[in-house]
Amino acid sequence: MPHPRQVETELALFTELEIAYLREQPLGRLATVRQDGVVQNNPVGFAYNQALETIDIGGHNMAASQKFRNVAAGSTVSLVVDDVISLATFQVRCLEIRGVAEALPETTDAEGRALGPTIRIRPRRILSFNVDPDNPAAGQRTVAGEQV
Repeated sequence: MPHPRQVETELALFTELEIAYLREQPLGRLATVRQDGVVQNNPVGFAYNQALETIDIGGHNMAASQKFRNVAAGSTVSLVVDDVISLATFQVRCLEIRGVAEALPETTDAEGRALGPTIRIRPRRILSFNVDPDNPAAGQRTVAGEQV
């Protein structure tokens, strides 16, 4: 039986509030692992892909980047999106999205426009806190496949 804060689900991967939070945040930090085991962590722009329920990461010279090569070599990934709600009480909101990723040489958006090389994250585990004001300690859940 899962821990009360750890739920396995086959419903939508993200809650409506989590999707809204992802859409309002311009930046996240993507962690990948090089083949020699060294962790790399980079600030990245990202977009929630509603049709696929993935996180898509693009950017300048993406195909030439170390993070793209790490993903192409099979690295699991973690994307952290967070912000500070209040400096006075140092209240933070955060989503951590762990999963498997693909290094795609060419992608298109929902309207068919070319996006270029993209890292596409397929979430496997989501950790969330203070994103839902009615449930600030929303916890963690495995959303697909095995835990990462």
